[in-house]
Amino acid sequence: MKKFIFFLFSIALVALITTIPVSAKLRTSTVEYKQGNTTLEGYLAYDDKVRGKRPGVLVVHAWKGIGEHERQSARKLAKLGYVAFVADIYGKGIRPQNNQEARTQATIYRSNRRLLRQRVQAGLRVLKQNRFTIDEKTAAIGYCFGGGAVLELARSGADVDGVVSFHGNLDTPNPKDANSIQGRVLVLHGADDPLVPPEQVQAFAKEMSDAKVDWELIMYGGAVHSFTNPDAGNDPSKGVAYNPKVDRRSWEAMKSFFAEIFQK
Repeated sequence: MKKFIFFLFSIALVALITTIPVSAKLRTSTVEYKQGNTTLEGYLAYDDKVRGKRPGVLVVHAWKGIGEHERQSARKLAKLGYVAFVADIYGKGIRPQNNQEARTQATIYRSNRRLLRQRVQAGLRVLKQNRFTIDEKTAAIGYCFGGGAVLELARSGADVDGVVSFHGNLDTPNPKDANSIQGRVLVLHGADDPLVPPEQVQAFAKEMSDAKVDWELIMYGGAVHSFTNPDAGNDPSKGVAYNPKVDRRSWEAMKSFFAEIFQK
């Protein structure tokens, strides 16, 4: 009798286990795609515990290309309930290993804003075409070089609800392109960032205001360039340094921004 009861219990336990959705977890993958004749390699993240479609967020890398910082951001966004896709601006296999290589690559695109926009737009298409993305609810975020890239995406007239620049470049060769911006703009900026001087910040503010963009600029006292990246070190005197407090505050500002733009 005891063996029979144990047998029934075992069957019930197996049945219970098989009904648990073991596939419900964070999903990540490398995605190969094209812009023109160039092969690009991005990074996708989503949480399949979230049912159905959801807003999508494009992530654009800093000047050393896609790294762990960008992949981690994508995973964090996925845990918040978004589809996240890290766009590759440089191309498959092009991952600068030092500052000189990064400067060389970044200069190619900062000197050719049309090509930069095309590369970001290619990533946006991948995001919008994902089966879990609500294509009319998308945004883009970027770090440093990528912050400037998502601003150029907005200036291109791209169909996004908003863009967020983390310690990004704010300059543009064509300020009047701001008239094409469709969504909202949030800039999260280190007040002591020597790579984005006050003159550039003032010019950006004028550009946005002249175009009557719905924009916001948050400046963090004591923060310099790359304040979200732990690999940036901890010496602000070098002009580049991680600031955990500002990293946390800026991420919360982004979350509030998304809550507003995606509620419509």
